[in-house]
Amino acid sequence: MTEQTQEDWPETERLIDVMLHEELARARSREVEHERAVAIHDLLHENRFSVPGHAPGPYRLTLALANQRLIFDIANEAGKRLVAIGLALSPFRRVVRDYFRICESYYDAIRNAPIYRIEPIDMARRAIHDEGANILKQRLEGKIRVDHDTARRLFTLIAVLHWRGRAA
Repeated sequence: MTEQTQEDWPETERLIDVMLHEELARARSREVEHERAVAIHDLLHENRFSVPGHAPGPYRLTLALANQRLIFDIANEAGKRLVAIGLALSPFRRVVRDYFRICESYYDAIRNAPIYRIEPIDMARRAIHDEGANILKQRLEGKIRVDHDTARRLFTLIAVLHWRGRAA
């Protein structure tokens, strides 16, 4: 499947609200909370999201974890549930673990290291982030259509769900 350009996406095929399930809104470190806030802000500012076979958007999305599954609970603009899509968490475990590690290194580096040490860590962090986005797009294929930037931001939120118990 080729990447669609912005012009290929109808304006209504987007997210207008993104939430993490209430149960998961536990205390998180300042860095993790910042990642969550930025990902949601960026998603709402610009995203490409559609649910083939269901009513057209715009959509409201709630992300949750239940029974070792990642749940995409999707509603229409009025809040009426359209579909809940569950994905196994196992394909994400390694990349999320790697993302945790590199983010911890990155946050430590930006506090303590010179810029020449931060840049390679940031490049590695971005590469792992892209890997997570690509896995997400593959897992969503045929269920939810997203562009690469939307997949990256959604992957950030998946990582935040895993980080929920790691408050600093």
